[in-house]
Amino acid sequence: MAELRELLPVEAVRLDVRAADWRAAVRAAGDLMVATSASTDAYTAEMIDNVVANGPYIVVAPGFAFAHARPSPAVLRTGMAWVRLAEPVEFGHETNDPVDLVVALAAADPSAHTTAMAALARLLGDPETAAALRAAPTPEALHALLGGGARP
Repeated sequence: MAELRELLPVEAVRLDVRAADWRAAVRAAGDLMVATSASTDAYTAEMIDNVVANGPYIVVAPGFAFAHARPSPAVLRTGMAWVRLAEPVEFGHETNDPVDLVVALAAADPSAHTTAMAALARLLGDPETAAALRAAPTPEALHALLGGGARP
């Protein structure tokens, strides 16, 4: 399994994105995975459909949504996208709304999905690292932090 830094290229990071609602926020992340050849537009639709069908369970922590869908033919390779929103949006989660950070995952298989989720959870589970990632001034700075680089 590739490291987070490899799964989340600088080109798949956007900071201070404007989104009218949760669908636009998920679409922004999906568009980055399409642009970096991790998935197709169909996978972005699958991520949105997942929330419609199952509710906002992807809002896994205060302010943080982990957008994903099941592995499917719309996934071209395992990859991720990171979208920090300029203004938080509501997903409808009782305790973790509003969301200002959407990380999306396109996993080629269930094993890749679980491994990537665990790696991200370890990273965001450290409050100091999580704060540094949220405050990263540029996509390059965020990418450096993913690899254990200097904090901004």
